[in-house]
Amino acid sequence: ILKNIIDAGFRGKIYPVNPKADEIMGLKCYHSISEVPGPVDLAVIVIPSKFVPDTVEEAVKKGVKGFVVISGGFREVGGEGVELERRLVQAVREGGARLIGPNCQGINNPHVGLCATWPLSTRRGPVAVVSQSGTVAAFMATGLEKEGIGMSKFAALGNKADVDEVDMLNYLADDPDTRVVALYLEGTSRGRELMEALRRCASRKPVVVIKAGRTEAGAEAVASHTGTLAGSAEVYEAVFRQTGAISVETLEEFFDASKALAAFKPPEGDRVMVITSSGGSGILAADAIESRGMELARLPEEILNRLREELPYFCVIRNPLDLTGSAYAELYDKAIGLTRDYEGIDAYVVIFGDPISGAFEVIEKHLRETEKPILVAYLGGGDVEVEERRKFYEAGIPVYPTPERAVAALYNLWRSRRG
Repeated sequence: ILKNIIDAGFRGKIYPVNPKADEIMGLKCYHSISEVPGPVDLAVIVIPSKFVPDTVEEAVKKGVKGFVVISGGFREVGGEGVELERRLVQAVREGGARLIGPNCQGINNPHVGLCATWPLSTRRGPVAVVSQSGTVAAFMATGLEKEGIGMSKFAALGNKADVDEVDMLNYLADDPDTRVVALYLEGTSRGRELMEALRRCASRKPVVVIKAGRTEAGAEAVASHTGTLAGSAEVYEAVFRQTGAISVETLEEFFDASKALAAFKPPEGDRVMVITSSGGSGILAADAIESRGMELARLPEEILNRLREELPYFCVIRNPLDLTGSAYAELYDKAIGLTRDYEGIDAYVVIFGDPISGAFEVIEKHLRETEKPILVAYLGGGDVEVEERRKFYEAGIPVYPTPERAVAALYNLWRSRRG
């Protein structure tokens, strides 16, 4: 964690504290927090749980008002851990401070270079990640970093002994750096307040929620993971519907929806144009569109005739528009250009099902010239696909590995307008 704070370029003062060291990573190390010169805003604690309450008490006397406790061994393990967490919370509250954790994976604010977590993520972006699970949060951070989307804030809440999802939602609702909130939730002890916070936040920006512990087995696992009661899946789903939050069930959909919402405005409607070089992939996209409650755009004869005139004889002129395995980038450019201004199309799913160079340039061009979302699936492209994906990632334009995932992302984008 210390290495990541340094490597992320944090501009504030950093004070390592360890009773057995005089220097860590080139920084002067203090034997106790009381020895640190000057004020301290945040203490990140990574020590055995039995020492945490006393350490926090000492830090509170120093005037520290913010704590992140990474250490596990509290309420989630039962027994003595419950008492340790009670003492920890008491020390924090008596000092008028706030706490994230314990049993958590830390925080990250890329806008100030504070990566007090792992992995190292430094790309600034519009997505805030809030999660009880550290690994889920890290999964999101890694993907958003790799694919050029970036994060605004990151908080892995762990046991939520103090700061919880209600606090984070209310904060993020007003955060100018955040355009999308991605929330992993296992349960809450503040049902009514959660409902109000979700409603307030979702009225200002999209909130994507994945609720873990939907089944009996999952609920039991939640209790042993963070010591949380999972609650009724049906009740949570009703809350999400009523507040306008976008509920998803898988990590893939959680990530895919978040990056689509970060990149695109919601479509005006649910009429989708599919352009593909793979007939099979186009069929899968059509199935996914209908199964999600959307529809394939109906092309008028005027546009169909224009496509027949401008595209080669081997193209299958309909929706899905199959450019076939003989396709090349210029055909996609023509196909999008000839249909883009038709008001009966609200969004595109564009599938590159072969090694097609120039795919990125085509999509980037049309995204500059239209507000209609264009969701890309690139598959089956070998080394060419790797290079094309790299260009999409560098530009922060979402690209999906399958037609179904592109359609699911579009569906959740559409839901954000309906919500």
